[in-house]
Amino acid sequence: MSKVVVRFNQWYDPAMAERFARESDIELRTVEREGADDKALAALGEAHAFQISSAKDELPKRWFVTDALLERCPKLLCISSNGAGYDTIDVAACTAKGILVVNQAGGNAQSVAEHAIGLMLDVTRKISLNDRLLRRERGFSREDIMGREMSGKVLGLVGIGHIGTRVARLARAFDMTVLAVDPYLTEEEIGRRGAKAVSFDDMLAQSDFVSLHCPRDKDTLKMMDAAAFGKMKKGAVFVTTARGGIHDEDALHQALLSGRVAGAGLDVWAKEPPRPEHPLLSHPAVLASPHTAGVTYESRGRVARMAAEAFIEAAAGRVPPRVLNPEVLPRFKERWAATFESGSDQHYRAAR
Repeated sequence: MSKVVVRFNQWYDPAMAERFARESDIELRTVEREGADDKALAALGEAHAFQISSAKDELPKRWFVTDALLERCPKLLCISSNGAGYDTIDVAACTAKGILVVNQAGGNAQSVAEHAIGLMLDVTRKISLNDRLLRRERGFSREDIMGREMSGKVLGLVGIGHIGTRVARLARAFDMTVLAVDPYLTEEEIGRRGAKAVSFDDMLAQSDFVSLHCPRDKDTLKMMDAAAFGKMKKGAVFVTTARGGIHDEDALHQALLSGRVAGAGLDVWAKEPPRPEHPLLSHPAVLASPHTAGVTYESRGRVARMAAEAFIEAAAGRVPPRVLNPEVLPRFKERWAATFESGSDQHYRAAR
């Protein structure tokens, strides 16, 4: 019995298809993102796995994994996010239906960490501003675009998981002191990952750079609001490669105008991509990128291979890595057995 994986026709590294091709019982189907809905729904109705984009504005919302969509996908056993984030997946709805949810946390960590450090370096040394002025103006002095060194400064991390740990490691090359806030880790574990554990307020007050590396959820939504920016060390730099919505964009703009925040490096936005007239895009101290921190050839290849291997494990009835809802495992195994060991739709539907 074929094990069907469905994905939409956005860009994927070929490593995923190549890995699936080595499995005789796995069929990869790619459907049109903007094509006829009935064809996509028909494919999803036959799917045992759905490989979905983790970027909330990359996929039309009708294809987000919601309870309504799951009702039309009775055979689904596994949902796989194409990245660390899972904003496009209702994990609770999947759990209620006995469906595993996995992500690819760590697959793009090095790429995102390098991008975060790059944003800090560019904003601080004004590299992009130098480039823009040199291309279009004359009459300015070098001192007009004087930057600062990162060496010896304090870096505050919100979250020190896969990405934050790598940022801390890279920051040590600049002789930076690294502070971190992470409610999921002990003080000792934060220390092992290369940072000193502090409170959120102390991190804001002491840091020359504040960099976000936390998930977007009910606890972090608008965490960086006007009050938080007001607590930052005057003249500090704010950087985020996490998720749009964790920082309040209007509050950040006001903090930049007031001088409380000296500059910002932004890879993520409430709406992606932001409109060209967005106030933050017109501010000279803002360096912007369109959620591309994790988009490198290396990271996309790793993520593709990780996602393929995760589903191969799930398709064999084993527990794949990076399961986001482990409480569903007993039900998943029952549904898998009813589907592939009996080969009977009747048994399958009874298990569901």
